[in-house]
Amino acid sequence: MSEIQNQSNRQDKRISKDEYYLGIAREVSRRSTCFRRTIGAIIVRDDQIISTGYVGAPRKTKDSLQHGFCLRDRLHIPHGQRYELCRSVHAEQNTIINAARAGVSLLGGDMFIFGSDSKTGQPIDAFPCFVCKKMIINAGLNRVVCSTADGKWTVFSVDDWARDWRENDILDDTHQYGKTNEGQHE
Repeated sequence: MSEIQNQSNRQDKRISKDEYYLGIAREVSRRSTCFRRTIGAIIVRDDQIISTGYVGAPRKTKDSLQHGFCLRDRLHIPHGQRYELCRSVHAEQNTIINAARAGVSLLGGDMFIFGSDSKTGQPIDAFPCFVCKKMIINAGLNRVVCSTADGKWTVFSVDDWARDWRENDILDDTHQYGKTNEGQHE
């Protein structure tokens, strides 16, 4: 095989930047301490990782794994509801917080979020909740790349979220609490 053909074959197998950064977010997710979801997030600006975070309890507090149970499971609270009763801080929030702790600007960056079911390890649609979306908009990020249940990913424009909410109000979000606009669970 010629050198040119060998290089061409290697380039055909090379993963995209989005897939590369989602793979790193998947590794970050392995630190998660949630019984329900394993989520990791990273923020990339100018092709450089500037912050990481995973779902877990606030620093210096006991997480659900240390307690041995999930409070929201014990109270039979469905996914996407009553987040104030959760011990954990979302991966997206922790990523933004970690950048702030380091004094790093997020303006113009992209967030990559990988998620899986904690019990089965199966990929999930790792779309941000309303609170995280609002934080992402205010942080000045450009795109959010989320893993999906089919093993692929979806790219969201943060400007599109803000425009959609200006025109339709925040309650009409198409990915509200893990439901599609048809009202089916994802």
